[in-house]
Amino acid sequence: MADGRDAAMIAAVAADPRYRALVARRARLGWWLSALIFVIYTGYLLLIAFDKALLGAPIGDGVTSVGIPVGIGVILIGILLTGLYVAHANRHYDKAMADILADHRA
Repeated sequence: MADGRDAAMIAAVAADPRYRALVARRARLGWWLSALIFVIYTGYLLLIAFDKALLGAPIGDGVTSVGIPVGIGVILIGILLTGLYVAHANRHYDKAMADILADHRA
């Protein structure tokens, strides 16, 4: 458990307007990225439900259908969005949080 000094610092950080703004920005980005991947994934599922012929069409003369690279693309977009979020968080949110904590430790 945190001692009284830690609890006081946690309360001070939680009340800091910069921290509240940081949390709001981080949450907003998270919701936007979640909505984007939801739309992409739902679109893929709707495509499966309503246009099986398109996704089942072979690519060229091979046996691989159009659905395979589209499905892999959905997965890769999810990985890419995760990487973008992590890179953005490391670049912006972590520094801002470190600055806030440094101010409250001083």
